Amino acid sequence: MEFKVGDKAVYPAHGVGVIAAIENVEWEGDTQAFYVMKILDNGMTIRIPVGNVEAIGMRRVICEEHVQKVYEILHDRDVPADNQTWNRRYREYMNRIKTGDPLEVAKVLRDLALLKQEKTLSFGERKMFDQARTLLVQEIAVACDVEEKVVEGKIDDIFESL
Repeated sequence: MEFKVGDKAVYPAHGVGVIAAIENVEWEGDTQAFYVMKILDNGMTIRIPVGNVEAIGMRRVICEEHVQKVYEILHDRDVPADNQTWNRRYREYMNRIKTGDPLEVAKVLRDLALLKQEKTLSFGERKMFDQARTLLVQEIAVACDVEEKVVEGKIDDIFESL
């Protein structure tokens, strides 16, 4: 997958960023190309070897048609209760978030929102809930070319009906 300067892309677990530059770096007589990506949420800069893009799961922002699938997952209430221990659930959810797949991130957000109705989330679960929400809000806002507040409102409305 190739990107050019100015393209928006998703870096798993960090969110949407913009390709700020493409740099060639010489190291021990070998030259390697890197994408320089600036993450929109926090301004962090990441250098990604062009040859490793697929291995790390970096991808283009989802298209508007896929946004509807994300919302369908968030609306779905017909999911079995999660009876795992907190640490197993945490590991599983973190692995889903790290995939960078918006459908998997949506499942984590939905499951934690449902769990939140039953009990108070632990600090780690609240942090994970916020991370999943932020990742989805950013990507949907970029995909649909709307303000993040609009997406936040839509997600809040979905969970208010719990």
